[in-house]
Amino acid sequence: MASTADVNIGSYIRFNNDICQIMEWQHRTPGNLRAFYQGKMRNLRNGKLNEHRWRSGESMEVLRVEIHELQYLYREGDNLVCMDQATFDQKYIPVALFGDTMKFMREEMVVQIGFESEVPIFARPPKTVELTVAEAEHAVKGDTSNKVMKLAKLDNGTELMVPLFVEAGTVIRIDTETGEYLDRVKK
Repeated sequence: MASTADVNIGSYIRFNNDICQIMEWQHRTPGNLRAFYQGKMRNLRNGKLNEHRWRSGESMEVLRVEIHELQYLYREGDNLVCMDQATFDQKYIPVALFGDTMKFMREEMVVQIGFESEVPIFARPPKTVELTVAEAEHAVKGDTSNKVMKLAKLDNGTELMVPLFVEAGTVIRIDTETGEYLDRVKK
């Protein structure tokens, strides 16, 4: 067990049987009260932010998390088969760790996986992905006064709102965290 003095921003801890990453960490000594640490942390299971205070010197469970960049090869049931590009070891990563971002995933993408003692605990896809528009509605002529969006279907079957000028066959860049259109890719 570690104490509050061993924790830094970016550390992973076990808090209420969930794994959390410390986002903010401050040591406070208010006036005539005892010193304490105040931390803001992100729950890796549901992504919610939480704040908590610890007494100075209180014991905490600090986790050793290793982050690996793995290449997504293919899906097998409820797991993704990912390969370490240095050792060529294949690991099975649960699809549930990716959540909604799974709809933007394509084979051969490089993803970040966090392991705690060889057990995958979180997964991050690339920040942006490039996908091709398979189908797009036709633009209504003259409807350009505002930021007008239309529905488009991507080559992997995902539907997304894009600007009027995007046509079928256009390669677009998408933010995987928000699921929004960013820009056209010029090749």
